[in-house]
Amino acid sequence: MDKQRRKDLIEAYKEIKTFMGVIQITNRHNGKIFLDSYPNLKNKWTTIQAQLDMGRFANAGLQQDWKTQGADAFKYEVLEQKDSADVTDVRWELKMMLKPWLEKLQPYGDRGYNRPPAN
Repeated sequence: MDKQRRKDLIEAYKEIKTFMGVIQITNRHNGKIFLDSYPNLKNKWTTIQAQLDMGRFANAGLQQDWKTQGADAFKYEVLEQKDSADVTDVRWELKMMLKPWLEKLQPYGDRGYNRPPAN
């Protein structure tokens, strides 16, 4: 690959927009949901599925249900997204995006896989 082609590819890569946001995974069998936020939503569902398939997902309850009920029992959706280029403090912004969804959907106990917030 010549230097100009490499430079063009690097510039094209830099122009690709990335979106951060809040996702929801829903168990179709029991209605439980899992909410989380991520700095880059591109291919996130593929990544999460791979972690679940390998038994390496951080949420033990969701991991257990995935193992017993299988991938077809779950649905993935993006609840909210924002262009990452517009954000200076990604961690804070993700926290602020996730908070109202947690308050609204209350994915705790029998309703979901998330841990209740510490008071």
